[in-house]
Amino acid sequence: MNERTALVTGANKGIGKHIARLLAAEGLTVYVGSRDPGRGQRAVEEIGAGARLLVLDVTDPDGVAQAAAQMDRLDVLVNNAGISPSLAPPTDTGVEEYRRTYETNVFGVVAVTNAFLPALRLSPRRRIVNISSGTASLTWSTTPNPQFTPGSDGGAYRSSKAALNALTILYAQTLAEDDFKVNALASGLRATDLNPRAAAAAGDPAEAAQGALRLALLPDDGPTGGFFSWDGTPVPW
Repeated sequence: MNERTALVTGANKGIGKHIARLLAAEGLTVYVGSRDPGRGQRAVEEIGAGARLLVLDVTDPDGVAQAAAQMDRLDVLVNNAGISPSLAPPTDTGVEEYRRTYETNVFGVVAVTNAFLPALRLSPRRRIVNISSGTASLTWSTTPNPQFTPGSDGGAYRSSKAALNALTILYAQTLAEDDFKVNALASGLRATDLNPRAAAAAGDPAEAAQGALRLALLPDDGPTGGFFSWDGTPVPW
């Protein structure tokens, strides 16, 4: 074990659990962020040595503050928690679905990042990784792309991830003088319970987690304010 610590939100399942597993395998103490204590504890037991449960609902400001108060120092923050309530196009998506989606995918990231900044500032190698989506790329959404039909569906999810990309840039610029590395990851379509399309996908979540690990362990001369695919190639904003 080394002395580095990491927090992965939404780490009791899917890509988040794989990210936590990989970080633990690198010797970090990994806090498995989970809304549900039972599911979180099961994930901790599956990951094994180095994993610790941190009950954390990113949509609960008081709970976020209480979780942050438990952390003396943090080296890596992976904002992985996210939801996709439906694949409806924007014309068929109600305002409440947008609110619910943004509450987790955008406001939750802001709440967690700001709450854990004091702990991150105590680290000599500060890394923040935001799990985004290639469908959030405005360039890919307005040009032919083999991965998805531009503007077809998922208005709430895709727009929330586009907002997350903007936040990634703003945090990277704001924290650059403090030597933070803040980047976004396009994880690709993976077999998770994010939505019905993902559930039917063949993509391995562990493959996406490798991309997150790369950004979490960036060297001091690594990039910041970037958007990268799971395989390390840049993604256009």
